[in-house]
Amino acid sequence: MSVIYERVALIGLGLIASSMFWAMKRAGVAGEVTGYARSAETRRTAREIGLCDRVCESAREACEGADLVVLCVPVGVMGAVTAEIAPVLKPGATLSDVGSVKRAVIEAVSPHVPDGVHFIPTHPLAGTEQSGPTSGFAELFDNRWTIILPREDEDEAATRRLETFWQALGALTERMDADHHDLVLAVTSHTPHLIAYTMVGVADDLSRVTDSEVIKYSAAGFRDFTRIAASDPTMWRDVFLSNKDATLEILGRFTEELFALQRAIRKGDGDHLHAYFTRTRAIRRGIIEAGQDTDAPDFGRAPKGKRA
Repeated sequence: MSVIYERVALIGLGLIASSMFWAMKRAGVAGEVTGYARSAETRRTAREIGLCDRVCESAREACEGADLVVLCVPVGVMGAVTAEIAPVLKPGATLSDVGSVKRAVIEAVSPHVPDGVHFIPTHPLAGTEQSGPTSGFAELFDNRWTIILPREDEDEAATRRLETFWQALGALTERMDADHHDLVLAVTSHTPHLIAYTMVGVADDLSRVTDSEVIKYSAAGFRDFTRIAASDPTMWRDVFLSNKDATLEILGRFTEELFALQRAIRKGDGDHLHAYFTRTRAIRRGIIEAGQDTDAPDFGRAPKGKRA
């Protein structure tokens, strides 16, 4: 494929940014890729593994002359980072992000975007529990959805260009408005992560009085709770604080469902439990049929030493 952006700047060099870099190189859609991370250690690691064509010592340096700038930092600092790089963003460039909350990011970033710069938020719905510059791989976005959230007055050509870019990285794309995105993600990602953190916390309390038996005898269910709960704590702190209303709404609905199941168990209502589990099992089958997961044994994990 031909080059879509002559120069791409990645601000933040964790899982998503590093995977974007390797996917860009695989697809040949970027001329030069610059990168910056706040941590000197992360920058050093990036240089050692060849992550980015040029690792810079400041966000401004990385963004100078860039045709596409992608903010891959926690949502809580995106406004401040945008204010820092705004003076060097060139007219006609596209500024984007990969945050999993959108309304709060738009409100934080928009006031700092210079005239003539296209601000088009995105959210790639792909990831693992790993983080850091060494965690990325080119296949992360393959057959996974990336949500594009153009603002009402955004330039259509710039939006299509960014969509084409993400499709070249292997992603499926769909457009969505910010409020709907935040509600959908509260269901599919944010609340499940909160529940996973809670379950692991409860088990940790229990393990203290059972000589760590919870850890020793973890079966697949608890094991996968711990996998989700291993995700980056800074990122998830910011997600919950930034998407508070939608998360609380879905958490309230979850609590109601949980009370209904408690009541069924207490009353011995097997019909209710069976019907509920049958319905939820069908949802799982739909996810597999949509190509968003596998029904292979062991939760689709690849053998040790191979990437899933």
